[in-house]
Amino acid sequence: MSSSSPSLSTPDDPALASSMPAQRGPLPLLRRLHFYAGVLVAPFILIAAVTGALYAVAPTVERFVYGDILSVTPAGDALPLTAQAEAAGAAVPDLQMSGVRPAADPHAATRVMFTDPDLGEEFARAVFVDPYSGRVLGQEPTWFGYLPVSTWLDGLHRHLQLGEPGRVYSELAASWLWVVALGGAVLWWARRRRSRLLLPDRSTTGRLRTLNWHAVVGLWILPMLLFLSATGITWSTYAGEWVSDLRAHFAWERPQLDTAAVGGHDDHGASSGHRGDGPVDLDAVVRAANGVGVDAPLELTLPATPGDSVGVTEIDEPYRLTTDAAAVDPATLQVTSVVDYARDYSTIAKLADWGIRMHMGFLFGWLNQLLLFGIAVALVTVIVRGYRMWWQRRPTRGTQWAVGRPPVRGFLRRQHPAVLGALTVGAVAVGVVLPLLGISLAAFLVLDAIVGRVRAG
Repeated sequence: MSSSSPSLSTPDDPALASSMPAQRGPLPLLRRLHFYAGVLVAPFILIAAVTGALYAVAPTVERFVYGDILSVTPAGDALPLTAQAEAAGAAVPDLQMSGVRPAADPHAATRVMFTDPDLGEEFARAVFVDPYSGRVLGQEPTWFGYLPVSTWLDGLHRHLQLGEPGRVYSELAASWLWVVALGGAVLWWARRRRSRLLLPDRSTTGRLRTLNWHAVVGLWILPMLLFLSATGITWSTYAGEWVSDLRAHFAWERPQLDTAAVGGHDDHGASSGHRGDGPVDLDAVVRAANGVGVDAPLELTLPATPGDSVGVTEIDEPYRLTTDAAAVDPATLQVTSVVDYARDYSTIAKLADWGIRMHMGFLFGWLNQLLLFGIAVALVTVIVRGYRMWWQRRPTRGTQWAVGRPPVRGFLRRQHPAVLGALTVGAVAVGVVLPLLGISLAAFLVLDAIVGRVRAG
């Protein structure tokens, strides 16, 4: 490998090595790790940032794209919810009703969901109804309540529309983001005067100017990067499974509403095609749920098994910190089960719920979405400046394809065996919790060792 080609290791030239003073402490190792992660993992983080920024603006985009079916003009009193559901059912007579989202405000349409065999198992056919006239405004496939734009952008952010194999990219990004962010913060802390940590030095030029802006912007967004990394890991395939097991072990999971049949009822059904032989008074079900503190906006989930209760659950609304739920027997209109957020959620479950909703941009409405979009844009600039620094460090002689060398190697060779043992144990522990981080870190070390051996001759 020639010195003018892109390299992952420091040139093992004796003259160059002798001119570099040996550094004590972990900074050389941290600097080298930050470099590797920046060069090799940053593309995954960059993609996650761009797709995350797009997802953050999805609710705003949807208000324009689907405005004709989401919004209505108030005109007197709204029809009974049951009548609205029947109007929706008449538009899709061959489909089975599965749920209803009553209009959350006077300007919103009612959404009635139907099971559609032509859609995937996790999808539903949503029919939108004007609550004042009963007129069907249109229909769209939905995924857990998300309209097609949000569904597509969510898939792009999570797995690049590649399905389960594509989730490896997002897990790599989430697993490495906190490592890169914290490592960069430590390096900047060690380099700058404490009074200038959060302000760039405008007197610098060239690579130093790029470094200043790279580090300062990264430090400003550090808390949100750690938050996004932690919450993103909970959705991941491999590390997310470990998180789920941990939450189950300590009873930190989100409480589940019990809608199983009680009192021996086994034959009541729902209106507009629900399984069973008796209609359900949807308005009365909503009133019963309201009576135990489950308030709009909410969603009714009709039981698939005759005799089970109707689930009524609060859905996301800006600044709403609760998701109370109730199960209502459709025959007796008695509340059979309640999930009280304040009482039934553990502290960890609440924090996880709030964190996930904030990650998705739901917790604080448009302010939340604007924050996420701004953080994503700032992260993109940090990554781009990181690559620019790599380019600015390239040799000034030789081929134009030369790129900057990584920081000096040799830190591990100077350490006491006890230190190496502690580092190994720590790396293995992190690798167990975050498998893709551990595997990719091991791959970096092996690659670095091979390149170093080749360059040493």
